[in-house]
Amino acid sequence: MTMERSTIQVRPAAPLVMIAALALAGCTALTRDVLVKESGQPAGPAVSHCSGSEWMDNSMIAVVPVPIAAFAMPTQELNEIKADDVLRRCGPPERLVNRHVEVNRGACVPTTLTRLITLGVWHWCPADVTYSADVTAPPAVAATPPPAQPQPQAQYQAPTQYQPQAQAEPSYGSVARTR
Repeated sequence: MTMERSTIQVRPAAPLVMIAALALAGCTALTRDVLVKESGQPAGPAVSHCSGSEWMDNSMIAVVPVPIAAFAMPTQELNEIKADDVLRRCGPPERLVNRHVEVNRGACVPTTLTRLITLGVWHWCPADVTYSADVTAPPAVAATPPPAQPQPQAQYQAPTQYQPQAQAEPSYGSVARTR
């Protein structure tokens, strides 16, 4: 009994396709970041809904900015995107409920060319930030006190200071001049 050994032929492009698929899957998993996700908070009736999307700079720099060695260094965000800063467009934080802020860094993948050009020191990253929140009514204002009664005016008035009056001189006609 002879056993034949079977070989599987793998095309040269197949490993590259698999590596690219895994790399892109990993990149897309890292490109979306949910900063805040609140839902179902019954903090009062919502007066309006605020939502939008905006492109923001989320660039990064190497912690030790030495060219070429910076490729191995961790990076630090230059412009950190914070949920409170983004949601200020909707109103005061105490009036916002059901908040949601998501940062999509998908556009950062093709801009890795900036990191190559700067030898690993800087990476430009345009991020698409989407936000939404329900805006509640302002808290009820406490009952305002009645307006104050006007104070009676004093009967005595201090004399006004003497102001010199302009007198007309005959040589100037009707033009007045102070002395």
